[in-house]
Amino acid sequence: MQSILVHSIVAAAISSKKRTPITTNKTKSITVKAMRAVVQRVASASVEVDGRIVSEIGPGLLVLVGIHHSDSDSDADYICRKVLNMRLFPNEDTGKAWDHSVIQKNYQILLVSQFTLYGFMKGNKPDFHVAMPPQQAKPFYASLVDRFRNAYNSDAIKDGVFGAMMKVNLVNNGPVTMQLDSQSPKNTVDAAES
Repeated sequence: MQSILVHSIVAAAISSKKRTPITTNKTKSITVKAMRAVVQRVASASVEVDGRIVSEIGPGLLVLVGIHHSDSDSDADYICRKVLNMRLFPNEDTGKAWDHSVIQKNYQILLVSQFTLYGFMKGNKPDFHVAMPPQQAKPFYASLVDRFRNAYNSDAIKDGVFGAMMKVNLVNNGPVTMQLDSQSPKNTVDAAES
């Protein structure tokens, strides 16, 4: 399967007029420098800290947010805009399955900071060195929450407790789970081709 993918990439590079250097090593190195969000359509979700529920929502989106050490305001703007406008909900009037955003449905969003989205395995041990350090990530994450509140109904935006050991409970509706990177390679390819 991997050799088919490599051959497809090589064939695509040869057929294009651009000179794209392609390296094929036994170890694959992918560099991701982007804010990452895992977006789940939920019937309900909540965050519990020390046995107490600190945030909960009904229908809407649970958004787990991973912050890369090189993220900037433009990454936060992108994630906020995309999450608010993702058409993940059905339109009951027309019967279209993927037609309405969380805003159009007037649903809620629960944001949860999760640095482990930028973890990778070094042997059997997780490594999180590409995640933004906590002292920088805390105010950056708070600014992301503010972006959501300013762009939508502030009462509809809930969040967890940054840096706390949280229990996140959810009822995934679908299930629907989407991964969104602020500067994903796919988005870059699409922009170059259009």
